Amino acid sequence: MADYDKKLSDNDQMTLYLDDGSELVCDVISVFNCNERDYIALLPADADEDADVYLYRFIMEDDDFDNITLENIEDDEEFEEVCEVFENQINLDDILDED
Repeated sequence: MADYDKKLSDNDQMTLYLDDGSELVCDVISVFNCNERDYIALLPADADEDADVYLYRFIMEDDDFDNITLENIEDDEEFEEVCEVFENQINLDDILDED
């Protein structure tokens, strides 16, 4: 995995463009590796304790932060593995308490 954490800070945000045409500004929670693939965890910027975390495959071309692709995780088994890795490394209660 590339060293994204040095370039993605706790203050970084990404805008998701949803299927219904709306936009959702999210805080970058983590970029992490699972089974030799990179993933990103995003939390809506206005999140409360009931908010969902969005997990996507994270692909960055040529180490260029202007050329990032997020892919949906379609496979249930892959999604479960990614969730487990994320949950083992992050305590969402601590993140939400910071706001």
